[in-house]
Amino acid sequence: MISTRDAMELYEHAVADVYGYLVRRCPSVAVAEDLTAETFLAATRALHEHDEALSVGWLIGTARHKLVDHWRREGRQRQALEELYEGSAAPTHTPDSPDPVDVLHVHDVLSRLTPHHRAALTLRYLDGLPVEQVATLLDRSLHATESLLMRAKAAYRAMTTDRPHDQTNDPTTGEGRPR
Repeated sequence: MISTRDAMELYEHAVADVYGYLVRRCPSVAVAEDLTAETFLAATRALHEHDEALSVGWLIGTARHKLVDHWRREGRQRQALEELYEGSAAPTHTPDSPDPVDVLHVHDVLSRLTPHHRAALTLRYLDGLPVEQVATLLDRSLHATESLLMRAKAAYRAMTTDRPHDQTNDPTTGEGRPR
């Protein structure tokens, strides 16, 4: 069994890395803070149950899983709300949007994508994971993940063009909407 002091040392040593990893991938600081807390709660449980040495890499991997779980929950909530408020307008893309390489703009675009698209793009391009590992994390086949990444990139590109977001085709769902 690990001592409280050892657990605190692990926290002090790794919290900046874990939080830094999450804050760049979360839509808000509050979500990053919550997921950081969930990550260290999981680490504490692992330390008490298995009495194993944990590394920053293990914590980052756990944080990645917590982030994917968050996106899945968010996707289920979003789907339920969309079913409840069928036909509600999607967020609009304003002409004075920041430069596409701006981090805030990237987060804005990612937040408008479906959770599956957002998860795939983040894991592949922000985390730099190989497609095989993205497939494993998303519990999909390699071929399905490659297709998902192609669709996600197309949706992302469609949202970063100069066209207004209220075009007939909605890139987040692939379905047409009346103008």
